[in-house]
Amino acid sequence: MTTPSRMPEPYGQGGGANLADILERVLDKGIVIAGDIRINLLDIELLTIKLRLIVASVDKAKEMGIDWWETDPALSSRARRDELTRENAELRERLARLEELEPSRAEKKEAP
Repeated sequence: MTTPSRMPEPYGQGGGANLADILERVLDKGIVIAGDIRINLLDIELLTIKLRLIVASVDKAKEMGIDWWETDPALSSRARRDELTRENAELRERLARLEELEPSRAEKKEAP
């Protein structure tokens, strides 16, 4: 008597983890992929590219101390407002200093 050979089940079927479970685990724990690319010619470094990729949920990233998107004006409306407020205050300060250095036009017209 021969037993029929059993073909392995395709990935994702049966008792294996499905994509949603894997994604949930990666986002919960986080994953880091790092690599460097260097291009040298005759022992002279021409180009270095450092690649860092972190895949994690926002909560996990904040837990790790990564929150750069909150202060990037291109990604955060609050950061954009803060940037504009800072720039506006700086420009007002510069204008006030310039006005202190140069007498006003009204004073120039009154002078003979």
